[in-house]
Amino acid sequence: MIRSLSLSVGTAAVDVLADTGAVWRLAIGVLKHLVREPFRGGRLRLPAIVRQILRAGYESLPLVMLISVLLGMIVAFQSAYQLGKMGALSLVANLVAVSLTRELGPVMTAIIISGRYGSAVAAELGMMEVSQEVDALTVMGINPISFLVIPRLLAFSVALPCLTVFSDVAGILGGLAVSVFGLGIGSNAYLSHTLDALQGKDVVVGLVKAFAFAWIIGLIVCQVGLATRGGPEEVGRATTTSVVRSIVLVIGADLFVTALFYVKG
Repeated sequence: MIRSLSLSVGTAAVDVLADTGAVWRLAIGVLKHLVREPFRGGRLRLPAIVRQILRAGYESLPLVMLISVLLGMIVAFQSAYQLGKMGALSLVANLVAVSLTRELGPVMTAIIISGRYGSAVAAELGMMEVSQEVDALTVMGINPISFLVIPRLLAFSVALPCLTVFSDVAGILGGLAVSVFGLGIGSNAYLSHTLDALQGKDVVVGLVKAFAFAWIIGLIVCQVGLATRGGPEEVGRATTTSVVRSIVLVIGADLFVTALFYVKG
């Protein structure tokens, strides 16, 4: 039993290291293409990039706004329950604004995009790999990284920070609605407390997190999709794997960035 457990743990560790190495190789390949291609006369496929940005950002905007408004309302209700006991109900706006811009906005937006657009990218690339379309591109002299990965990764990099800004605003407006119609706090007072509570550092760190999450999700889903082997069943498994890994790494990266910016100062 001990031997079997050790073998399972060892196999899992080797798989994790192999997947980590594959993601790093993909990241290095992407950076090389982004740096070298302009000097070689290569150009980014702008129509493909714009199309992917619309898929990742514009089509996800209604869902992000809806969930963010509801999230802001929930935070307002929960914070009012505790702050009301201390006679500090006016600080609801402060808590909603800071918690959304620092943590909830970037993280929740990343999770939504991972589930909605990231899963689609993993399934799309996985099906192309299974049907040997990726091999066909290679035979024709087309690099899969520049043709398939870079447009999608740039879409993540543009869409996720932009959606995070919309998420923050929608969440604050959700808290405003609760405060005005449920807690008796005037809109002017709420907005004044919001502006007093927010610092430039909060917004900047939230956008830094969003950009980091974009690269994490983009690299994970592309690597998992391109590593798919087998048939349609494996495509479904790869899609699930990509979303789970993305969410876990997003939460881990959020902890790291939070500790880096706030624990030490």
